Amino acid sequence: MTANDPESALRAAGPDERSASPDARVDGGGADADPTPDAEREQDGGRDSDGGRDPDDGEGVRAGAFDDPGAHEDDTTLDPAPAHAREPRPPARDGAAHGRDSAAHGRERYPRDEQPADNPNALKVEELILGSERKYTPFQAARAADVPMDLASRFWRAMGFADIGQARVLTEGDVLALRRLAGLVEAGLLNEAMAIQVARSTGQTTARLAEWQVDSFLESLTVSPEPGMSRMEVTYPLVELLLPELEEFLVYVWRRQLAAATGRVVQAADDEEMVDRRLAVGFADLVGFTRLTRRLEEEELGELVEAFETTSADLVAANGGRLIKTLGDEVLFVADDAGTAAEIGLRLIETLSNDETMPQLRVGLAFGAVTTRMGDVFGTTVNLASRLTSIAPKDTVLVDGAVRDEVTAAGEAPESEKESAEGPEPAKGYRFALRPLYQRPVRGLGVIEPWLLSRRD
Repeated sequence: MTANDPESALRAAGPDERSASPDARVDGGGADADPTPDAEREQDGGRDSDGGRDPDDGEGVRAGAFDDPGAHEDDTTLDPAPAHAREPRPPARDGAAHGRDSAAHGRERYPRDEQPADNPNALKVEELILGSERKYTPFQAARAADVPMDLASRFWRAMGFADIGQARVLTEGDVLALRRLAGLVEAGLLNEAMAIQVARSTGQTTARLAEWQVDSFLESLTVSPEPGMSRMEVTYPLVELLLPELEEFLVYVWRRQLAAATGRVVQAADDEEMVDRRLAVGFADLVGFTRLTRRLEEEELGELVEAFETTSADLVAANGGRLIKTLGDEVLFVADDAGTAAEIGLRLIETLSNDETMPQLRVGLAFGAVTTRMGDVFGTTVNLASRLTSIAPKDTVLVDGAVRDEVTAAGEAPESEKESAEGPEPAKGYRFALRPLYQRPVRGLGVIEPWLLSRRD
């Protein structure tokens, strides 16, 4: 066996490395995933975003200025207090103390970035995008929508918006959104928990989309075409032209994706099949990404990650899979059958290995029951795919026994290479080759037998 053989690479690892390596990763959000011991392997909130109690789950919502029904009493436009009932202003002690008091008062009334000195240009762009001007405090908006203040606050937090005290920053559009969401609950089309899930999933998805558009698209187009032009002079007409087009395109893509997802529901045998489905799950991971982050400039690193995510997303979609999430140096995808996932894994390796700017890649595939929720996937199958990726040698695809069984049953790989070689037409009809590697224990999953997947010549 040669030194660069994938099986040699697995066996060459010391006992400590073999036992620790599989558990140095956390899967795409599964509740039973092991915590990573390596701080440098931490990813964004996509992996462990479900840990801990959500403030919007209907219980234990913290009291704040946003959802305090009494907070509106400070708003003199609602119930102005008579002059004799107002507290007299304490005399100023000295200039510095008075300045501190004023600053504290401003922070209390206008939390975070809602200070009175909002940039007028930013307000103009905001009004253009939202289609109406700031008009309501949160209490006034909830009252205008005929929605209880506590429910309105839970909707807003689910959508990802910060508490704003009783600052007058909400618009007619905000009132309409509250009225529509609450109306779905009143009509019995959604229960309250489902409505909050809708708000949360929509908020999370569109927040990422908006950040991407601003960072990667609009910002590059707001460079002044002529000397002396301000950013506002460039941005405002650009947003004015792009907004309706991007809005229409967003609705089109959403409808297309909704049609595809609804089609899968209609074709399912029962509800249980949609919640706990049998899917092929794949992880693709860039090797040595942590070391790479120390060597590359931020802009170079951003370009590399964008290229990796774009290439992966294109290959997954083109070959019949579905991209679940991207995590910088890793992508998580699923497919309805093991053969499709195997093809995606091999194409990822083949494509990226021909790109000299890309690090080496490794892929892990598993097949089995998967719980789907809010566009994410969870369960032992997800964990197993993640562990297989951890132990895969560079530029290889490792699969579990279930993937091997599925592709052999479908006639896409031989039961054994020996049996294939002895047949009258050895390679006819087979797409993949599979070679067993040594069994190994993985904490939490028992003993697994990985298979090395390759394409038949």
